[in-house]
Amino acid sequence: MRTASTKPDGSARRGAAADLLVVGLGNPGATYDGTRHNVGVEVVELLARRHGETLRRSKELALVAEARPSGQRLVLAFPQTYMNESGRSVQMLCRRHGVEDPERLVVVHDELDLPPGRIKLKRGGGLAGHNGLRSIKAHLHTDAFLRVRVGVGKPPAGKGVDWVLSRPGRADRTELDVAVERAADAVLAVLDGGLDAAMAIYNRDDI
Repeated sequence: MRTASTKPDGSARRGAAADLLVVGLGNPGATYDGTRHNVGVEVVELLARRHGETLRRSKELALVAEARPSGQRLVLAFPQTYMNESGRSVQMLCRRHGVEDPERLVVVHDELDLPPGRIKLKRGGGLAGHNGLRSIKAHLHTDAFLRVRVGVGKPPAGKGVDWVLSRPGRADRTELDVAVERAADAVLAVLDGGLDAAMAIYNRDDI
């Protein structure tokens, strides 16, 4: 198990470093609840509920919960900085929880290039115009963190921002509910067996 150490700012880190830090991207406030842009938040909220935990406000500009599935330290977080400044919170969360290896950071986010209900896992790569991912890369100086991409479908022409900030209709909402459950399962698969094993299960086109 990873032991306590000193953070880059010189202060002591309490307890073991996180085995996995999972960040669900979205915007805070009731206005954004249930919107396409907040599906990442729904995944971390579901993971917290599954483990009997509640996301609580932290000094790292985020709502945070911790769980111990199979004795491993799983930290769940929802940045409260609004999407475009997500990296400010993620940088502080990584320092607080001893996450120096980008493969121990999983970012869950909405993905326009996947249809509603589909999820894909990936390691690093492009940002696909996602401002939350862009902010995280800018603050961490790397794009090698892991992603769980939750498909929300392509918007009608000229309605990109309105699309992601709107709530889906009933059919898409049903698909997204299933995707949120599968994305939560995928996160736990990464924790248990690593990204490559999880991708072999959840990146298949037949599910």
